[in-house]
This record gives sequence, C-alpha cells and structure tokens, in this order.
Amino acid sequence: MCMQRKYMNFMKKYSVRSVVEALIDLVYTLPYRGCFAHIGKRSRLGFRAMSLIGLKHISIGERTFIGAGVQLSAWECYHGKHYSPSVQIGNRCRIRENCHITAVNSITIGNGVLTGTNVLITDNSHGESTREQMALSPVDRPLFSKGPVRVGNNVWLGNNVCVMPGVTIGDGVVVGANSVVTHDLPAYCVAAGIPARVIKQL
Repeated sequence: MCMQRKYMNFMKKYSVRSVVEALIDLVYTLPYRGCFAHIGKRSRLGFRAMSLIGLKHISIGERTFIGAGVQLSAWECYHGKHYSPSVQIGNRCRIRENCHITAVNSITIGNGVLTGTNVLITDNSHGESTREQMALSPVDRPLFSKGPVRVGNNVWLGNNVCVMPGVTIGDGVVVGANSVVTHDLPAYCVAAGIPARVIKQL
C-alpha cells in the first residue's frame, strides 16, 4: 500500500512526457561527462546543444540543468591568439534553452541561478574598438576580454538578458527581461534596462 501511494504521488508530480525527456537528456549527457573538467551528480544537458567548445575548461556543479540549444564555449585559441579560459557553474542552477555562455578569461556562476531563455553571458567580444580591428570582419578579429564575469548565488536573469564582460552581479539579484548588464550590480537588488540600472534595492 505504501509503495502504491509513492507511485501515485510520483505520477502526479511528473508527467510521462517529462520523465521521458529527462531520460533522453541523461542519455545525451552521458558521452560528454568525461569531456568536462567536472560535472556533478544529477546534472544534465538538454537534448541537444548547439555548440560545445573547450569542455575541459568548464565545470558544472550538482543537480544543474542546462537546456537545449545551449552554446558553451571556453576558447583556448582563436585566430592564432591563445587564452586560459575558465567557466564554473554552481549547484542547482537552471540555465534555460538557447543560452550562450562564452569565455576566454573567466566566468563564474553561483549556486541556484535561474535564467530565462536566450540569455548571453560573455567575458569577451570580437576585437577592440580600434580603427585597425574594425576594418576586419568581426569573425577575423581576436577575442578580447575586459575582465572576468561573476554571477552570484540565487540570481534570476530574465529572458534575453545580456551580461557583458567585466561585470559582477551580487547574490539574489533579479535582472528584468531584455536588459543589458554593463556595470556591477549590488546584492539583493532588482535591475532592468539598457544599460541595466538598479530600480529597487532590498
């Protein structure tokens, strides 16, 4: 009777579709587990990723889900220039579909972070704003970083948020949809806009 009750509770909590999707994700993640610097227990990639580059420089904590269509890039070399990239994603994060995380320097994402869809987190850009480099096609410019990116614990980034190089976002921050974060945000604030500005401080 106890087992039957547990089974019924499980079926109420999880639909057949969600269980099947989770199993597909687990199977899809399995071949990549040895490629990451670290990937924790019960963490998985959604089927399927758009691009996975430099996984040996990327660490993922436990119980983290990274949605389908993700681009995870840690560039060791780009157009002959060499880098020492690092991407660290914490425990219990949910990185939603079609997000793009790209590093040549360092990106650190804390525990319990939630993103909307189509979020960009980058520590680099295609070249510097010089006449010489702007005369080149963007894909031919060396990648340039203004500094590392740090996203604190329990941060919520809305849909289409862009977190730009050299930015630190404190713990518990909420960033509204379609915002572009170009400067540091203090802990426990709500920010929105282009560029993102603090609209509420708790």
